[in-house]
Amino acid sequence: MSTKLRAGQKIKLKSVEELLGVTNEESALDIEIVKIRPFKNHPFKVVDDEKMQDLVESIRANGILSPVLIRPIGFDRYEMVSGHRRMHAAQLLGLESLPSIIRDMTDDEAVVRMVDSNIQREELLPSEKAFAYKMKMEAMKRQGYRSDLGCDGTSGQNDQKLFGKVSRDILAEEMGESSKQIQRYIRLTELIPELLDYVDQKRIQFTVAVEISYIEQEIQRWLFAYIRDNGMVKLNQISILRTELQAGAMTESKMITLLNNSQPGKLPSSKLTFTEKKLREYFPPEYTTTQMRNVIEKLLGEWKQAQ
Repeated sequence: MSTKLRAGQKIKLKSVEELLGVTNEESALDIEIVKIRPFKNHPFKVVDDEKMQDLVESIRANGILSPVLIRPIGFDRYEMVSGHRRMHAAQLLGLESLPSIIRDMTDDEAVVRMVDSNIQREELLPSEKAFAYKMKMEAMKRQGYRSDLGCDGTSGQNDQKLFGKVSRDILAEEMGESSKQIQRYIRLTELIPELLDYVDQKRIQFTVAVEISYIEQEIQRWLFAYIRDNGMVKLNQISILRTELQAGAMTESKMITLLNNSQPGKLPSSKLTFTEKKLREYFPPEYTTTQMRNVIEKLLGEWKQAQ
């Protein structure tokens, strides 16, 4: 039965510790920054932008209010799970240690926790979402989030939320995205880094980038050079290119011609070809090809002047 809020009753928001799953028994310890390495293949960029400067000033004035979450990796060394931006800000301030919650976690548990603690940030780049979704979905699969298994790898009958669903569907619900959109984001991880940077810079539209992701990487490199020199490509151009790729071999020059001819509003170029056998029907047999060409050019010139 749901309970309505009384007038004036405050809504209790979860603390950072609750979001991270930190229990009351866990206490923060000061850990030297030199002993903490970034999370392997961390998909979220840590940049020195205005928000980072705000975080630096906050830490300068108030210290680090929320401890970072790390896991031990042996030999008195640790891996950062949640807190990369706080660690970077602390390094900019010259701090030597961080208040840290230390927790034993498997690789997959750490991946899920790392993604969950970062994915709700505002203004995430498409590349950040792409690799974060991919990492978490793969971790969920290894943990047993399958259509016939529960989250603990046993019969899904004990967990109706998971029953009949695959990891991508569960991830979509958790992230507030459609299953199809999750799939589209993950496709972006198949792009070469240069094209993925263009997606982040909005030099390639999201839907166009998803289509490009199905093209082999050598041709993606040709596409990068084309976009760099000519500007954005449209969805219809990539669709035509993919159709041509299925039909046969492709060269860079052929791709360039194809993209140029398929620009919206531009009529494709075409060739008008006459065989030598056909042309000789109109010339004496002793005429050479050079003589025939000269006559044709002269007649075309006269025709043009008469128009």
